[in-house]
Amino acid sequence: MEREFENKVAFITGAAHGQGRATALALARRGARIAAFDVAKPLAYPEYAMGSNAELETLAAECAAAGSECVAFQGDVRDAAAVEAAVAATLERFGRIDILFNNAGICAYGLAHELSEDAWDAMLDINLKGAWLVSKYVIPAMIAQRSGVILNNSSIAGLRGMNRLSHYAASKWGLTGLTKSLALELAQYGIRAISIHPTGVNTPMNDGLAAIEGATPLEIAERSAGNLLPVPWIEPEDVAEAVVYLASERARFITGSEFVIDAGLLTR
Repeated sequence: MEREFENKVAFITGAAHGQGRATALALARRGARIAAFDVAKPLAYPEYAMGSNAELETLAAECAAAGSECVAFQGDVRDAAAVEAAVAATLERFGRIDILFNNAGICAYGLAHELSEDAWDAMLDINLKGAWLVSKYVIPAMIAQRSGVILNNSSIAGLRGMNRLSHYAASKWGLTGLTKSLALELAQYGIRAISIHPTGVNTPMNDGLAAIEGATPLEIAERSAGNLLPVPWIEPEDVAEAVVYLASERARFITGSEFVIDAGLLTR
């Protein structure tokens, strides 16, 4: 496999499993050094398993086996001090950050008028404020090196409304707006910003949501999506390959736009 990201550094949130893990490995196999950031502990909301320290350790070992280096950080994207410290440690270790993949996020169901304020705040703080906070501390390094790409993992819910997912959709629409604004602000420094919009992805989140809803993961995928192509969901590796492309020189003139991986859902 061509090591097109040799001497590049990627900072990835929500890296312990799912889309974050798949992306870390895809970039590591192509030569990138990885900073993996994950909360790696249970949260009060939503009530399903997050990543773990063991998964972070496994990821670091897998990156090493791929001929790359991975440093792991346990931290919450809502915690400015933890984010700032992880970014500073990454820069001290590697000297630069070329790719930021704001992937950390949660999802949970609930009717808008029945949501608690805590549920609303957790969704917006993790999915949207978290991406802003990490970007805030990474951007100065990218400006100094006058290059970089910020990839924000939104959702099809960042392009349309979703039943029983008003707080999730609000956070993902906000992420789309943040991305476009960053693209406008940072183009003068050679920095690109793009939002990624997957349909349902086959990750541990689906299992957690299914357990809470008393459904199967397949039912959760079909409830949230209903793809045009005959697949219930896409795989984390599909998102990872999109990140690889968008972070590469092949996509050097793509910025401020939405990259949709929806198996045709939005065509319906």
